[in-house]
Amino acid sequence: MLIRTWRLFALVLVALSLAPALGHLLELPAKMTYDGALWVTLQQSLYGAFGTVGAAFEVGAVVTTVVLAILVRHGQPAFGWTFFAAVCMVAAHAAFWIWLAPVNSTVAAISLETLPPNWMDLRNQWEYTHAARAIIQISALAALVFSVLVETPTDPSGQELARG
Repeated sequence: MLIRTWRLFALVLVALSLAPALGHLLELPAKMTYDGALWVTLQQSLYGAFGTVGAAFEVGAVVTTVVLAILVRHGQPAFGWTFFAAVCMVAAHAAFWIWLAPVNSTVAAISLETLPPNWMDLRNQWEYTHAARAIIQISALAALVFSVLVETPTDPSGQELARG
């Protein structure tokens, strides 16, 4: 029961942490066409809840996937998929601190009047890192789901699934 509970929490938190990342990925094509003033205005006004609520989901997803990998470490082949999911979540979180947090700090401190000449570099780093994180988190969710599927008993008659 302990492993099932951790799997549930990990799946839910990874899915919830994916929501803001997927939102950023879907916004990317449009935001790459915006001028500097509009891009900075959106950055400074639109993403407050992404940083607070999304951060809680992401930290929870990292913790639960790492703990789950430890709990299933003796269960092959689920361990490999769970470990991969945990690595993906840690990598996505690390990417935030390495490439996104510095841009967030810079953008928070500028105004439309002090828009730096390299604002497109900041935009590209922010947008493309979010796109990469979304792909990494999609991979984590898929690996977690697959880790459950590889341990799901299969019975051609369907009897086993009906009982369990």
